[in-house]
Amino acid sequence: MSAARRLIVNGDDFGLAREVNRAIVRAHRDGILTTTSLMVMSPYASEAVQLARDHPRLGVGLHLVLVQGVPASADAAATGLAAARGAFRESAIPAALRYFFDPKLHRAVLREVRAQLERFRDTGLPLDHVDGHLNVHLHPMLQSTLARLAPEFGIRAVRLTREPIAPNLRYDPRHRVRKTFEGMVLRLLSRITERRLAPLGVVFADRTLGLHQSGGCDERYLTHALSELPEGVSELYCHPAEAQTPEMRRLMPGYRPADELAGLTSPRIRALVAERGIELIRWSDLHV
Repeated sequence: MSAARRLIVNGDDFGLAREVNRAIVRAHRDGILTTTSLMVMSPYASEAVQLARDHPRLGVGLHLVLVQGVPASADAAATGLAAARGAFRESAIPAALRYFFDPKLHRAVLREVRAQLERFRDTGLPLDHVDGHLNVHLHPMLQSTLARLAPEFGIRAVRLTREPIAPNLRYDPRHRVRKTFEGMVLRLLSRITERRLAPLGVVFADRTLGLHQSGGCDERYLTHALSELPEGVSELYCHPAEAQTPEMRRLMPGYRPADELAGLTSPRIRALVAERGIELIRWSDLHV
């Protein structure tokens, strides 16, 4: 009989840096991390793929990137999807507005998502799930694109970013208004995404944890989250790294990835998982 509390623990940004790759493997091998999300165009994606092959119990999904990264499609700069220097724009909200209101970008988004899925398929790794950098996969354009491509690429699980606000505010009452508004918007987008993808056989977790603690999923936070974990399927996503690179410090100011790694590998956290009878799973286990 499976546990009443089932938990997917995901490390985002696999391939971004060697420091990230090593941390994700350590958190999987020595801690509670069960899955990771690969940025297929990132500088150390090839190294990440080899590490994944060496650790077959690590579930690997696609971390879709349409901001703060390099496109996979050849014509991204020509279509305006990428900036003139060839990379995506770095500010998420202006980019999201362009994707929504500029009809010329709709086909470009489809080609880019297809190109990233093809890159992932070329790795030979089973596709455990799909999510998005800065939750871009919940954008209305991405929702419809994923619905169109899900049967072709075997997309069977997608992150819905719907974090219960009350437990997080009990842990950290700061920024109440921002957290509440951000959570409401992402919950609405998640509801629409679920309506579009559920008829295709795509599965989702009941809730997501880590949104309001991005960069700070340390031992203290994990103790709080696991102690209050309700029944059902939950996903906790985090961003561990052995250290921050200059680029990571620039794009993710205030993140504490080494503290996240320490929390994920903490003996106290592993003991708490066992004590609470939490079953650590991958997305693919939801189909068994």
